[in-house]
Amino acid sequence: MMKTFKEFWPYYLNEHSNQTNRRLHFVGTFIVHLIVIFIIVTARWKMLWIVPLVGYTFAWVGHFIVEQNRPATFKHPVWSLMGDFKMFYMMLFRKKPN
Repeated sequence: MMKTFKEFWPYYLNEHSNQTNRRLHFVGTFIVHLIVIFIIVTARWKMLWIVPLVGYTFAWVGHFIVEQNRPATFKHPVWSLMGDFKMFYMMLFRKKPN
C-alpha cells in the first residue's frame, strides 16, 4: 500500500508508459489551463464544470483506448491529479518524467 506521493509516482509513470497516453494527458491539461485562465479573466465561474470534463476526457481516452488500463484517479484521486500536473510541467519544460 502506497503511503506517500513519492511512492505513488513510479506507479503513476508505469500507468502512463505509452507516449500517446502521455501526450493526450498533456493536451488535456494544457487546455484545462487555458479554460481556467479564461474563467478567471472573464469571471465566468459557472463554467468551472468544464474543467474536469475536458481534463478527464483526454486522460480517459489515453487510458481506456490507448494504454488499455484503468486511470489511477479511481483509487488515488489526489495523487493522480498531482501526478498529472507533475508530468505536464516536466513535459512542458522538457524534463523526462522518471
